[in-house]
Amino acid sequence: MGCIQSLKCKPKSFRDSVIVLELNTSIDSNPTSIDEASSVVLRYRTPHFRAHARLLVPPVAAKETWTIGWIQACNQMMFYNTYRDKGMSSWELPDLRDGKIQAISDSDGVNYPWYGNTTETCTVVGPTKKDSKFAVSMNDNFYPSVTWGVPVSDSNVPLLSSIQRDQSFTTWLVAINQATSETVVLRTIRWRMRLHIQVDPEKPLGQRAVLKEPVAQEQPQILGKNEPIPPNAMVKPNANDAQVLMWRPKKDGEMCQCWTRAKTMQCDADALMNLLAPEVAAWFE
Repeated sequence: MGCIQSLKCKPKSFRDSVIVLELNTSIDSNPTSIDEASSVVLRYRTPHFRAHARLLVPPVAAKETWTIGWIQACNQMMFYNTYRDKGMSSWELPDLRDGKIQAISDSDGVNYPWYGNTTETCTVVGPTKKDSKFAVSMNDNFYPSVTWGVPVSDSNVPLLSSIQRDQSFTTWLVAINQATSETVVLRTIRWRMRLHIQVDPEKPLGQRAVLKEPVAQEQPQILGKNEPIPPNAMVKPNANDAQVLMWRPKKDGEMCQCWTRAKTMQCDADALMNLLAPEVAAWFE
């Protein structure tokens, strides 16, 4: 009798041996929450994207170490904060925006290329004699702060009138050989987060912002055919480190790059203090 489907058959390689027993992914059904407690910034919290997988690894004959877990990349990003007729601030990923790269790593910035190293990964050290079962999970959401006043102005007068955000991600369940860097893509997930908040700065604090459509997010898609991981999704910089804050005036004055994670400024520092205190400091929270 053949043993093609039997777990007791000796696998040709680790690549052939990993079995995904269960894969669940979703975006929470609750809408984005808005926090107007601060007179300096508006804060909002989006629902969480979640992914969970259970895996089985039959006995590993070789003396090798594999890490299994989640790798995520940002494929597209639009993040505009409009200030009436003054202009808008925009967090941008220049190389992604300009089409120089397909995707950028969304690693935690420490454990490249992994999204994290707690619940997000597990390690298999061979040789092993028994089946090994593992579970890996991750979650992601946005919780930024946006200044009420025009970022490049000394004035704190509320002028924020709209927040629009649209980002797309690919998330891979992956096994990587720690010695050889051999990479096995087990599953591929695509998901998107869209947001539109309309703001009336004339109204009292606590009554200004209203969540517009889409209130509910599209659910993630598990692809029928795995996609390869772009090289930029595996290495530095990650999306947070590569972000650039731009100010785009509607009239009078030139567009300027205000701030990056590397703290490079190309605008007048005094004019940016209103922005740097609340919005950038909140980024490090």
